[in-house]
Amino acid sequence: MKKTLFLLLILATTNIQGIMAQEKITQTAGHVQLGEFAPKFAELNDDVLFGEVWNRPGLSPHDRSMVTIATLIGKGIIDSSLTHHLQFAKQNGVTRTEISEILTHIAFYAGWPNAWGAFRLAKDVWADDAAGDNGKATFQREMIFPIGEPNTAYAQYFIGNSYLARVSSEQIPFANVTFEPGCRNNWHIHHATKGGGQMLVCVAGKGWYQEEGKPAVQMLPGDVIHIPANVKHWHGAAADSWFAHLAFEIPGENASNEWLEPVTDEEYKKL
Repeated sequence: MKKTLFLLLILATTNIQGIMAQEKITQTAGHVQLGEFAPKFAELNDDVLFGEVWNRPGLSPHDRSMVTIATLIGKGIIDSSLTHHLQFAKQNGVTRTEISEILTHIAFYAGWPNAWGAFRLAKDVWADDAAGDNGKATFQREMIFPIGEPNTAYAQYFIGNSYLARVSSEQIPFANVTFEPGCRNNWHIHHATKGGGQMLVCVAGKGWYQEEGKPAVQMLPGDVIHIPANVKHWHGAAADSWFAHLAFEIPGENASNEWLEPVTDEEYKKL
C-alpha cells in the first residue's frame, strides 16, 4: 500500500513538472545579433526554430534539450553553441546527474574526444550544483520533490537546519520537509477534538520518528508514518544522512499544534 501511494505521488509530481516545463519558450538572440545583417535568418532562428519547433507538444523542452545536445556533440560541435544549449538544458530542468549520464552514453557513439570536450563545458554550467552546499545539491538529485527554502518560520522549533517546500495547498495540504544530517524538530503534539493528526511519507534519505514512551522508528524512502492526534512525538534526520518527508496535515476539529521541549543530544545519540 505504501509503495503504491509513493508511486502515485511520484507520477502526480512528474505530470506537474511536465506541465510546468511546457511554458512557452522564446528566443531573441537572432534578432539581437543578426537582425540587421541577416533579418530572415534571425526570423527563422527566433520565430520558427525556437518559437514553433521548440514549443511543439510532442516533446518537452527538457527532452528537446537532451536531443539537441546529443546531436551537436555527434556533429563535433563543442564550442559556444554547445555551451548555450547546455545552459538552456539546465533551465529546462536537465539535472547534473542526467547530463553526466547523457555525455557518458554519447561518448560511445559520438567519440571520446567530443565527450571530453562536452564534459569540460558541462562542468562549468553545473558547477554551482556541486560547490559549497555540504551535500545539499547531491541530496536534491536523489528525490523528485524540491528541497525548498530555509524553514525560518519554524526554526526555533528545530535543532539544525531544515527546509520547507509547499507542494499543495488544495484539498489535503502537504509540504516536503527536508532535514540536514542531525537535524530534528522538537517534541510536539497535533491537537484535535476529532480527526486531526499527521501523515509522513519518507521520500529520500534516512530519518527517525519517535512517540513518547516508545522506541524510535527508522524511516527510509517509501515508509509511511501515521501520527494520531494528541500524541507527543518528534521526527528528523539520522546523524549521517540528509532526510526528507512529505508532511500531510489531516483535517480535524479544533486542530492546533503545540511545540514542546527539544530532543536533547543525549536522547538523540542513543539512536
